[in-house]
Amino acid sequence: MKLSSFNFELPDNLLAEYPSEHRDEAKLMVIHRETGKIEHKMFKDLINYFDEGDVMVLNNTKVFPARLYGNKEKTGARIEVFLLRELNAEQRLWDVLVDPARKIRIGNKLYFGDDETLVAEVIDNTTSRGRTLRFLYDGSYTDFRQKLKDLGETPLPKYIKRDVEESDEDRYQTIYAKHEGAVAAPTAGLHFSKHLLKRLEIKGVDFAELTLHVGLGTFNPVEVEDLSKHKMDSEELIIDEKATEIVNSALDRKRRICAVGTTAMRGLESAVSSNGRLNTHEGWTNKFIFPPYDFSIANSMVTNFHLPKSTLLMMVSAFIGHDLMKKAYKEAILESYKFYSYGDAMLIV
Repeated sequence: MKLSSFNFELPDNLLAEYPSEHRDEAKLMVIHRETGKIEHKMFKDLINYFDEGDVMVLNNTKVFPARLYGNKEKTGARIEVFLLRELNAEQRLWDVLVDPARKIRIGNKLYFGDDETLVAEVIDNTTSRGRTLRFLYDGSYTDFRQKLKDLGETPLPKYIKRDVEESDEDRYQTIYAKHEGAVAAPTAGLHFSKHLLKRLEIKGVDFAELTLHVGLGTFNPVEVEDLSKHKMDSEELIIDEKATEIVNSALDRKRRICAVGTTAMRGLESAVSSNGRLNTHEGWTNKFIFPPYDFSIANSMVTNFHLPKSTLLMMVSAFIGHDLMKKAYKEAILESYKFYSYGDAMLIV
Protein backbone atom coordinates (compact mmCIF):
# COMPACT_ATOMS: atom_id res chain seq x y z
CA MET A 1 0.00 0.00 0.00
CA LYS A 2 1.08 3.55 -0.72
CA LEU A 3 1.07 6.66 1.45
CA SER A 4 -1.43 8.36 -0.87
CA SER A 5 -3.99 5.61 -0.04
CA PHE A 6 -4.30 7.16 3.44
CA ASN A 7 -5.04 10.73 2.46
CA PHE A 8 -8.46 12.31 2.99
CA GLU A 9 -9.93 15.78 3.48
CA LEU A 10 -10.43 16.53 7.17
CA PRO A 11 -12.37 19.71 7.97
CA ASP A 12 -10.50 21.91 10.48
CA ASN A 13 -13.54 22.18 12.74
CA LEU A 14 -13.39 18.42 13.47
CA LEU A 15 -9.99 18.67 15.19
CA ALA A 16 -10.88 18.60 18.89
CA GLU A 17 -9.50 21.54 20.89
CA TYR A 18 -11.06 20.25 24.12
CA PRO A 19 -12.12 16.81 25.39
CA SER A 20 -15.79 15.90 25.98
CA GLU A 21 -17.17 17.28 29.24
CA HIS A 22 -17.16 13.83 30.86
CA ARG A 23 -14.56 11.24 29.89
CA ASP A 24 -17.00 8.43 29.08
CA GLU A 25 -19.50 10.63 27.21
CA ALA A 26 -17.47 11.09 24.04
CA LYS A 27 -19.11 9.68 20.93
CA LEU A 28 -18.29 6.05 20.09
CA MET A 29 -18.45 4.54 16.63
CA VAL A 30 -18.73 0.74 16.79
CA ILE A 31 -17.51 -1.17 13.74
CA HIS A 32 -18.22 -4.86 13.20
CA ARG A 33 -15.40 -6.23 11.09
CA GLU A 34 -17.20 -9.29 9.72
CA THR A 35 -20.44 -7.63 8.65
CA GLY A 36 -19.23 -4.08 8.04
CA LYS A 37 -22.06 -2.80 10.26
CA ILE A 38 -21.46 0.62 11.86
CA GLU A 39 -23.24 1.81 15.02
CA HIS A 40 -23.22 5.20 16.73
CA LYS A 41 -23.07 5.10 20.52
CA MET A 42 -21.54 6.87 23.54
CA PHE A 43 -18.27 5.69 25.00
CA LYS A 44 -19.90 4.36 28.18
CA ASP A 45 -21.93 1.95 25.96
CA LEU A 46 -18.65 0.10 25.39
CA ILE A 47 -19.56 -2.13 28.34
CA ASN A 48 -22.32 -3.77 26.28
CA TYR A 49 -19.75 -5.34 23.92
CA PHE A 50 -17.76 -7.19 26.60
CA ASP A 51 -18.53 -10.15 28.84
CA GLU A 52 -17.05 -11.95 31.82
CA GLY A 53 -13.58 -13.30 31.03
CA ASP A 54 -12.87 -10.84 28.22
CA VAL A 55 -9.64 -8.85 28.56
CA MET A 56 -8.79 -5.21 27.98
CA VAL A 57 -5.12 -4.36 27.51
CA LEU A 58 -4.25 -0.91 28.87
CA ASN A 59 -1.10 1.15 28.38
CA ASN A 60 -0.34 2.54 31.85
CA THR A 61 2.36 5.01 30.78
CA LYS A 62 2.17 8.44 32.39
CA VAL A 63 2.72 11.72 30.54
CA PHE A 64 5.24 14.08 32.08
CA PRO A 65 5.13 17.89 31.57
CA ALA A 66 7.64 17.82 28.72
CA ARG A 67 7.34 21.33 27.28
CA LEU A 68 9.56 24.03 28.80
CA TYR A 69 10.27 27.62 27.82
CA GLY A 70 13.69 29.13 28.34
CA ASN A 71 15.62 32.22 27.31
CA LYS A 72 18.82 32.20 25.31
CA GLU A 73 21.83 33.82 26.98
CA LYS A 74 22.74 37.33 25.79
CA THR A 75 19.82 37.77 23.35
CA GLY A 76 17.07 36.66 25.77
CA ALA A 77 15.21 35.04 22.82
CA ARG A 78 12.36 32.78 23.98
CA ILE A 79 13.07 29.14 23.11
CA GLU A 80 10.72 26.19 23.42
CA VAL A 81 12.43 23.04 24.69
CA PHE A 82 10.54 19.76 24.35
CA LEU A 83 12.02 17.01 26.53
CA LEU A 84 12.10 13.71 24.62
CA ARG A 85 14.09 11.34 26.83
CA GLU A 86 16.65 11.28 29.57
CA LEU A 87 20.00 9.96 28.30
CA ASN A 88 22.00 10.01 31.53
CA ALA A 89 20.54 10.75 34.98
CA GLU A 90 23.89 11.35 36.66
CA GLN A 91 25.08 13.87 34.07
CA ARG A 92 21.55 15.26 33.55
CA LEU A 93 21.73 14.77 29.79
CA TRP A 94 18.52 14.91 27.77
CA ASP A 95 17.47 14.51 24.16
CA VAL A 96 15.24 17.47 23.30
CA LEU A 97 13.64 19.33 20.43
CA VAL A 98 14.14 23.09 20.27
CA ASP A 99 12.10 25.73 18.49
CA PRO A 100 13.21 27.95 16.78
CA ALA A 101 16.09 25.57 16.10
CA ARG A 102 18.16 27.81 13.83
CA LYS A 103 19.11 30.01 16.79
CA ILE A 104 20.40 27.19 18.99
CA ARG A 105 23.97 26.02 18.48
CA ILE A 106 26.46 23.89 20.42
CA GLY A 107 27.81 25.87 23.37
CA ASN A 108 24.70 28.06 23.78
CA LYS A 109 23.18 28.32 27.24
CA LEU A 110 19.46 28.50 28.03
CA TYR A 111 18.00 29.88 31.27
CA PHE A 112 14.69 28.66 32.71
CA GLY A 113 12.27 30.12 35.26
CA ASP A 114 12.09 33.58 36.75
CA ASP A 115 14.98 32.90 39.12
CA GLU A 116 17.10 31.24 36.39
CA THR A 117 18.29 28.56 38.84
CA LEU A 118 17.94 25.97 36.08
CA VAL A 119 20.38 26.35 33.18
CA ALA A 120 21.03 24.08 30.18
CA GLU A 121 24.02 23.94 27.88
CA VAL A 122 23.72 22.65 24.31
CA ILE A 123 26.34 19.95 23.83
CA ASP A 124 25.27 18.28 20.56
CA ASN A 125 23.07 18.59 17.45
CA THR A 126 21.13 15.37 16.78
CA THR A 127 18.68 16.33 14.00
CA SER A 128 17.54 19.59 12.41
CA ARG A 129 15.46 20.37 15.52
CA GLY A 130 17.05 17.89 17.91
CA ARG A 131 19.69 18.81 20.49
CA THR A 132 21.37 17.16 23.46
CA LEU A 133 21.27 19.36 26.56
CA ARG A 134 23.21 19.11 29.79
CA PHE A 135 21.16 20.62 32.62
CA LEU A 136 23.02 22.52 35.31
CA TYR A 137 21.18 22.68 38.62
CA ASP A 138 22.50 23.17 42.13
CA GLY A 139 20.53 20.52 43.97
CA SER A 140 19.82 16.79 44.28
CA TYR A 141 18.53 14.69 41.38
CA THR A 142 15.08 14.54 43.06
CA ASP A 143 15.02 18.34 43.34
CA PHE A 144 16.15 18.64 39.72
CA ARG A 145 13.31 16.40 38.48
CA GLN A 146 10.85 18.36 40.59
CA LYS A 147 12.16 21.59 39.05
CA LEU A 148 11.57 20.20 35.54
CA LYS A 149 8.02 19.28 36.59
CA ASP A 150 7.36 22.70 38.11
CA LEU A 151 8.60 24.55 35.02
CA GLY A 152 7.14 22.16 32.44
CA GLU A 153 3.66 22.23 30.98
CA THR A 154 1.36 19.51 29.66
CA PRO A 155 2.62 18.65 26.16
CA LEU A 156 -0.61 19.12 24.22
CA PRO A 157 -0.23 18.38 20.50
CA LYS A 158 0.74 21.37 18.34
CA TYR A 159 -2.54 21.41 16.41
CA ILE A 160 -4.29 22.60 19.59
CA LYS A 161 -3.79 26.32 19.13
CA ARG A 162 -5.03 27.47 22.55
CA ASP A 163 -2.87 27.86 25.64
CA VAL A 164 -2.56 24.95 28.05
CA GLU A 165 -5.18 25.20 30.80
CA GLU A 166 -5.19 23.78 34.33
CA SER A 167 -7.73 21.10 33.38
CA ASP A 168 -5.36 19.68 30.76
CA GLU A 169 -3.05 18.35 33.46
CA ASP A 170 -5.83 15.95 34.46
CA ARG A 171 -7.57 15.34 31.14
CA TYR A 172 -4.43 14.70 29.05
CA GLN A 173 -3.69 11.70 31.28
CA THR A 174 -5.47 8.35 31.61
CA ILE A 175 -6.94 7.66 35.04
CA TYR A 176 -4.82 4.48 35.22
CA ALA A 177 -1.49 6.18 34.36
CA LYS A 178 1.29 4.85 36.61
CA HIS A 179 4.79 4.93 35.11
CA GLU A 180 6.08 8.30 34.00
CA GLY A 181 7.89 8.45 30.67
CA ALA A 182 5.51 9.43 27.84
CA VAL A 183 5.61 12.76 26.01
CA ALA A 184 2.17 12.14 24.49
CA ALA A 185 -0.88 10.47 26.00
CA PRO A 186 -2.15 7.07 24.83
CA THR A 187 -5.32 8.86 23.85
CA ALA A 188 -7.83 6.00 23.45
CA GLY A 189 -7.52 5.46 27.19
CA LEU A 190 -8.52 9.04 27.98
CA HIS A 191 -12.19 8.04 27.59
CA PHE A 192 -12.23 5.64 30.54
CA SER A 193 -13.76 7.04 33.72
CA LYS A 194 -13.40 5.45 37.16
CA HIS A 195 -17.09 4.63 37.04
CA LEU A 196 -16.83 2.83 33.69
CA LEU A 197 -13.75 0.85 34.77
CA LYS A 198 -15.57 -0.23 37.94
CA ARG A 199 -18.64 -1.32 35.94
CA LEU A 200 -16.45 -3.37 33.59
CA GLU A 201 -14.72 -4.95 36.59
CA ILE A 202 -18.07 -5.87 38.18
CA LYS A 203 -19.12 -7.44 34.88
CA GLY A 204 -16.04 -9.69 35.08
CA VAL A 205 -13.85 -8.06 32.45
CA ASP A 206 -10.12 -8.55 33.21
CA PHE A 207 -7.44 -5.90 32.68
CA ALA A 208 -3.86 -6.50 31.58
CA GLU A 209 -1.44 -3.59 31.76
CA LEU A 210 1.67 -2.94 29.72
CA THR A 211 3.86 0.15 29.61
CA LEU A 212 4.80 1.74 26.30
CA HIS A 213 6.28 5.19 26.76
CA VAL A 214 4.82 7.11 23.83
CA GLY A 215 7.38 9.29 22.05
CA LEU A 216 6.83 11.94 19.42
CA GLY A 217 7.98 9.45 16.77
CA THR A 218 4.47 7.98 16.80
CA PHE A 219 3.28 11.23 15.24
CA ASN A 220 6.17 11.81 12.84
CA PRO A 221 4.85 12.37 9.33
CA VAL A 222 5.44 9.56 6.85
CA GLU A 223 7.45 11.08 4.02
CA VAL A 224 7.88 8.08 1.70
CA GLU A 225 5.25 6.82 -0.72
CA ASP A 226 6.48 3.24 -0.23
CA LEU A 227 5.42 2.45 3.36
CA SER A 228 7.96 -0.36 3.74
CA LYS A 229 10.69 2.31 3.71
CA HIS A 230 9.29 4.28 6.68
CA LYS A 231 11.19 3.85 9.96
CA MET A 232 9.48 4.32 13.32
CA ASP A 233 11.38 5.80 16.26
CA SER A 234 12.05 3.36 19.10
CA GLU A 235 9.94 3.56 22.24
CA GLU A 236 10.44 1.82 25.56
CA LEU A 237 8.15 -1.18 26.17
CA ILE A 238 7.65 -3.24 29.33
CA ILE A 239 5.32 -6.25 29.56
CA ASP A 240 5.44 -8.20 32.82
CA GLU A 241 4.54 -11.80 33.64
CA LYS A 242 1.17 -10.90 35.15
CA ALA A 243 0.05 -9.29 31.87
CA THR A 244 1.22 -12.28 29.80
CA GLU A 245 -0.66 -14.70 32.05
CA ILE A 246 -3.92 -12.75 31.79
CA VAL A 247 -3.65 -12.39 27.98
CA ASN A 248 -2.50 -15.95 27.27
CA SER A 249 -5.24 -17.39 29.47
CA ALA A 250 -7.81 -15.38 27.46
CA LEU A 251 -6.26 -16.66 24.22
CA ASP A 252 -6.63 -20.24 25.48
CA ARG A 253 -10.28 -19.60 26.32
CA LYS A 254 -10.89 -17.82 22.97
CA ARG A 255 -12.17 -14.72 24.75
CA ARG A 256 -12.37 -11.21 23.35
CA ILE A 257 -9.04 -9.41 23.84
CA CYS A 258 -9.24 -5.67 23.30
CA ALA A 259 -6.20 -3.45 22.79
CA VAL A 260 -7.04 -0.03 24.22
CA GLY A 261 -5.24 2.22 21.75
CA THR A 262 -2.70 1.84 18.98
CA THR A 263 0.14 1.90 21.54
CA ALA A 264 -1.29 -1.10 23.41
CA MET A 265 -1.71 -2.89 20.07
CA ARG A 266 1.87 -2.11 19.04
CA GLY A 267 3.09 -3.29 22.42
CA LEU A 268 1.28 -6.63 22.09
CA GLU A 269 2.46 -7.21 18.53
CA SER A 270 6.05 -6.41 19.53
CA ALA A 271 6.18 -9.32 21.99
CA VAL A 272 4.53 -12.23 20.17
CA SER A 273 6.13 -15.66 20.24
CA SER A 274 6.34 -17.85 17.12
CA ASN A 275 3.30 -19.82 18.32
CA GLY A 276 1.17 -16.69 18.75
CA ARG A 277 1.48 -16.25 22.53
CA LEU A 278 2.40 -13.08 24.41
CA ASN A 279 5.92 -12.96 25.85
CA THR A 280 7.27 -10.76 28.62
CA HIS A 281 9.34 -7.88 27.29
CA GLU A 282 11.69 -5.26 28.66
CA GLY A 283 13.37 -3.12 26.04
CA TRP A 284 12.44 -1.09 22.99
CA THR A 285 10.14 -1.41 20.02
CA ASN A 286 10.05 0.33 16.64
CA LYS A 287 7.21 -1.84 15.31
CA PHE A 288 5.38 -0.30 12.36
CA ILE A 289 2.06 -1.93 11.49
CA PHE A 290 0.55 -1.25 8.06
CA PRO A 291 -1.53 -3.32 5.62
CA PRO A 292 -1.36 -6.20 4.97
CA TYR A 293 -0.70 -7.47 8.49
CA ASP A 294 -1.85 -10.50 10.51
CA PHE A 295 -2.60 -9.66 14.13
CA SER A 296 -1.73 -12.36 16.66
CA ILE A 297 -3.22 -11.32 20.00
CA ALA A 298 -6.02 -8.74 20.08
CA ASN A 299 -9.29 -9.37 18.23
CA SER A 300 -10.84 -6.01 19.10
CA MET A 301 -9.54 -2.50 19.57
CA VAL A 302 -10.45 0.92 20.97
CA THR A 303 -8.88 3.86 19.16
CA ASN A 304 -9.45 7.53 18.40
CA PHE A 305 -9.94 9.05 14.95
CA HIS A 306 -6.57 9.74 13.38
CA LEU A 307 -5.09 12.25 10.99
CA PRO A 308 -4.62 11.66 7.24
CA LYS A 309 -1.42 9.80 6.28
CA SER A 310 -0.61 8.92 9.91
CA THR A 311 0.94 5.63 11.01
CA LEU A 312 -1.99 5.26 13.43
CA LEU A 313 -4.50 5.34 10.57
CA MET A 314 -2.42 2.70 8.77
CA MET A 315 -2.70 0.37 11.74
CA VAL A 316 -6.48 0.82 11.86
CA SER A 317 -6.65 0.04 8.14
CA ALA A 318 -4.59 -3.12 8.70
CA PHE A 319 -6.98 -4.20 11.48
CA ILE A 320 -10.37 -3.61 9.83
CA GLY A 321 -9.53 -3.61 6.13
CA HIS A 322 -8.87 -0.59 3.97
CA ASP A 323 -12.31 -0.23 2.39
CA LEU A 324 -14.13 -0.49 5.72
CA MET A 325 -11.73 2.05 7.26
CA LYS A 326 -12.46 4.50 4.42
CA LYS A 327 -16.22 3.95 4.81
CA ALA A 328 -16.01 4.49 8.60
CA TYR A 329 -13.97 7.68 8.27
CA LYS A 330 -16.32 9.06 5.62
CA GLU A 331 -19.23 8.45 7.99
CA ALA A 332 -17.29 9.96 10.93
CA ILE A 333 -16.86 13.20 8.97
CA LEU A 334 -20.54 13.24 7.94
CA GLU A 335 -21.60 12.67 11.56
CA SER A 336 -19.16 15.33 12.89
CA TYR A 337 -17.08 13.01 15.05
CA LYS A 338 -14.14 14.82 16.65
CA PHE A 339 -10.64 13.76 15.60
CA TYR A 340 -7.24 13.28 17.19
CA SER A 341 -6.04 13.37 20.81
CA TYR A 342 -9.08 14.96 22.50
CA GLY A 343 -11.50 13.55 19.95
CA ASP A 344 -14.11 10.81 19.89
CA ALA A 345 -13.52 7.06 19.86
CA MET A 346 -14.01 3.97 17.74
CA LEU A 347 -14.52 0.39 18.94
CA ILE A 348 -13.61 -2.28 16.40
CA VAL A 349 -15.03 -5.74 17.16
